[in-house]
Amino acid sequence: MKLSDIPFGATDWKTIEPTLHPGETGTAIWRTRQFGDIRVRMVDYSPGYLADHWCSKGHILLCLEGELHTELADGRRFVLTPGVSYQVADAAEPHRSSTPIGAKLFIVD
Repeated sequence: MKLSDIPFGATDWKTIEPTLHPGETGTAIWRTRQFGDIRVRMVDYSPGYLADHWCSKGHILLCLEGELHTELADGRRFVLTPGVSYQVADAAEPHRSSTPIGAKLFIVD
């Protein structure tokens, strides 16, 4: 990833318009900024959220609050808690997320 043509700026995430993304169960609320090809998001998952798809997009993801469960298509499972992150490349390993108690994430993709 090359960061270029992005002037210095600060983001107050509570001022970014939220968008609602229903899962198979529960919802995700995204607050999104776009910087060229780079998408940066603050995402809040409701308790009981389960993604409605397997994702093949690459991400760098940091858990800020709650607990995020990530399942890979090959059956491996990971649990992220505050301060724990994961990274995965585009088209590398399909994954999907769920959370029993809710979670807040910071995501760059």
